[in-house]
Amino acid sequence: MSLDHLWPWCPCCPLPWGLTILPVPTGPWNRAAPLSLPDMKWLWVVAFVAPTCTIPYNGTAGSTGDGGHCTLQHGTLGTEVLLRCPAAAERPAEWRWGGTVLGTYPAPGLALPNASLAHEGHYSCHHPGTGETWATICLRLGYPPALPAVECWAISYPQAVNCSWVLNPEPLLDTDFVATYRHGVWGATETGECVRTGPRSCSFGDVQMFSLTPYVVNVTAVNPLGTASRLLPFLLENVIKPDPPEDLRVSPIPGETKKLLLEWSPPGSWPFPEYFPLKYRIRYAREESSVTKTIGPYEQTSYTLTGVRPGTLHHIQVAAKDFTDSGEFSAWSLPASGTPWMEP
Repeated sequence: MSLDHLWPWCPCCPLPWGLTILPVPTGPWNRAAPLSLPDMKWLWVVAFVAPTCTIPYNGTAGSTGDGGHCTLQHGTLGTEVLLRCPAAAERPAEWRWGGTVLGTYPAPGLALPNASLAHEGHYSCHHPGTGETWATICLRLGYPPALPAVECWAISYPQAVNCSWVLNPEPLLDTDFVATYRHGVWGATETGECVRTGPRSCSFGDVQMFSLTPYVVNVTAVNPLGTASRLLPFLLENVIKPDPPEDLRVSPIPGETKKLLLEWSPPGSWPFPEYFPLKYRIRYAREESSVTKTIGPYEQTSYTLTGVRPGTLHHIQVAAKDFTDSGEFSAWSLPASGTPWMEP
């Protein structure tokens, strides 16, 4: 599968403000030993990072910002990045950065030790005598993708599974993702697409309830510096996690100075509450108190809270879980507040 379409174009930037370039003395040239690329080998395992070259990736052409074009090159932050000038043909070349002359360097090219974001920008190599431009390079720096941290939850059980992922650290380069799933171990079933629902999320349906065969989600991150993939196996009922309950209301009860009526609705994303009921727990606290109390679970979508302090504002939240106790409780709902009834 070709990944050429994944390489981003470069926003070639000028020399950053406040950055000073020290001239490099030109003298007798010591030819650097030719660099060799390590063999690229791919090993598919449960969680892996494909090895990447220490020499940056050369991509497609970008824009220099002045109407010209440059060769896009990527490098890894914190490493030595080598900019090559193929037209120099083992001859020394004059290098410039955003129009500032850096000096004349022997082949194989300009080495940037411990590259940082301040090194990004538009470079060019020239004939040392005539100034003829031999090549222009747009340099972008970042990291190969880390292993995606993937989590999946059945928020609309039994209709679909929703998955999301994060990368740490952020690669700082345009990174594409391929997300697939299968029902069973490798080779046992066909792979299906986990349909993207956001930049770093996806969803798939047509799931089988109460199956003892695990689902396996595979998320692969790809950028110009490398590839990383994570497999997440799970049983469907183990990842049931509803969204928080909605429309929580707290009302005083006429004549009751120590009671509050709580009412709420199941989450709108839970498709069949009459066939797959939820149970709820309640968390509440008095105004200006750091002590919270949690009670439940309860099966109904209303509850009379008793023993509250008269004349005091109380803050309430509700969480939901599958009635059969599968999976996990939802996050807490948005808070609602109320004060018990007070005599006129």
